[in-house]
Amino acid sequence: MRFGFVLPGGDAAAVAEAAAAAESAGWDGIFVWEPVWGIDAWVALTAAAMRTERIRLGTMLTPLSRMRPWKLAGETATLDNLSGGRVILAVGLGAPSAGFEQFGEETDLRTRAELLDEGLEILTGLWRGLPFRFEGKHYRVDAPDMPTGAPPPPRQQPRIPIWVVGAWRRPKSMRRALRYEGIIPQVIGSDGDHEAVTPDVIRDVAAQLGRERPDAPGYDIVVEGATDPALGADRERIREWAEAGATWWTESMWDGGDDPEAVMRRIEAGPTR
Repeated sequence: MRFGFVLPGGDAAAVAEAAAAAESAGWDGIFVWEPVWGIDAWVALTAAAMRTERIRLGTMLTPLSRMRPWKLAGETATLDNLSGGRVILAVGLGAPSAGFEQFGEETDLRTRAELLDEGLEILTGLWRGLPFRFEGKHYRVDAPDMPTGAPPPPRQQPRIPIWVVGAWRRPKSMRRALRYEGIIPQVIGSDGDHEAVTPDVIRDVAAQLGRERPDAPGYDIVVEGATDPALGADRERIREWAEAGATWWTESMWDGGDDPEAVMRRIEAGPTR
C-alpha cells in the first residue's frame, strides 16, 4: 500500500514546504484540493515539484465538469514533464456546495456527468497528441495541427494516471471509473446521502475489478481517513484496508485548515505503515 497526504489548505509556498516535509517523512504522495476560486492547485503543485524529487503530486480532487479540458490537459502535461513523471489526476463531479452556483458553474447532476465523460475523452486525446478531433454534446474540438507552444506529451506513458470517483452499485459510475487507472470509491444510499466506505465495499470493488479488468494489475483503489501512527489499532486498521484490496491510503485532516502547525506535525510523523 502507498500513502498520500491530502492538504486541507495553504498557499503555494506552504504546499511546497509540506511536500518537502512529506517526502522526507516517507509519504508517497501529496494532494491538494481544487477550489472554484482560491489557491490554484496546479501552481501550488508546481511549487511542490520544485522542492521534491520522488513524491507523487496530485489533486483530491479536480471537478472536471467545470474545467476547460484542453487547459487542464496542458497544465497536467506541463507539470508531468517538469516533475519527471510524478502527476496523478483525481477527478469527479465535484460538490456544488463548494461555490458552483455562486460562480455560475453547472449544478445539474446529469449534465455534470456528461461534462465529466466528454472532458475525460478530450483530456486523454490531447495527451496523445495531434491531430485530435472531438464532437460531443457539450464540447467540440478540431485540432488538426500542433499549435505554437503546445506542451509535449506527458512523461508518463501511456498517460498520466487518472483516479475517478466511482459510486459503488451505480453501474454507469463504476464503468467510468474502471476505464481509467484508479477508483476513489463512494457509497451513495437510496436517499442520495453518502454512506461510509468499508473494507467490505473495497473487497467488492476489487472483485468487480478482477472480473472486468483482469489485465489491469496496476489499478489503484484509493481510500481516505485519519490515523495516528503511534496507535496499534490504527496500524491494524490500515492492514485491514490493504488486505481488502486498497492500494492507496490518503491521510486527510479536513478540519486542520486553521491549524497548519498540527498538519505539519502529522506530516512529519509519517504514514501509519
